[in-house]
Amino acid sequence: MADRSKDPVVVIGLGRFGTALALELTRRGNEVLAIDHRPKVTQHLAGQITQIATADATDMEALQQLGVPDFSRAVVGIGGDLEASILTASLLVELEIDSIWAKAISRQHGRILDRLGVHHVVFPEHDMGERVAHLVSGRMLDYMQVDDDFALVKTRPPKEYVGVPLGRTNLRRKYGVTIVAVKTREEQFTYADAETVLSYDDTILVSGRTEQVERFSEL
Repeated sequence: MADRSKDPVVVIGLGRFGTALALELTRRGNEVLAIDHRPKVTQHLAGQITQIATADATDMEALQQLGVPDFSRAVVGIGGDLEASILTASLLVELEIDSIWAKAISRQHGRILDRLGVHHVVFPEHDMGERVAHLVSGRMLDYMQVDDDFALVKTRPPKEYVGVPLGRTNLRRKYGVTIVAVKTREEQFTYADAETVLSYDDTILVSGRTEQVERFSEL
């Protein structure tokens, strides 16, 4: 079976989001075609990304000449110019790209992209703000929203669960969460099981409903 994580990706719009994405995809071994209409931007990134082109992504002919229809994955990183974002996304839908991702700067923008047929709409600024708010307001070391109401949190063990095998804590019944992995000072993360005993300086990964993991991390 082919490794789809290495599929070629076209990234359109090289602002902070698009540039960071294109560079990281390149670092991970993906073939990347990066497109932006500003020559200074593309010249600055030349040699750092697999392929880079200066072009107007709202022009169907330009996309076709660059071979965009041959890509199975595309990301629209345009945020500031809503018209360009929407037009570019609509052309990618028309080209029947298998997996289209697009950055949205507002809920209304996101709804429009969704109605056009974009498969994945992301809100980088909102999502980062929400993540930092969780970290600032509590004991969490890291936070990731997995779904609308499900999160994965990195935190320290509450005192009442230190020194007791997890299988004897009734943790899931009491708080509705699961400790899925544990990292000690000497070792990397390993899966937790019923026999796992936590120490004060351990780091744990906890999964569950957002409200429940938030409550657990505040113990």
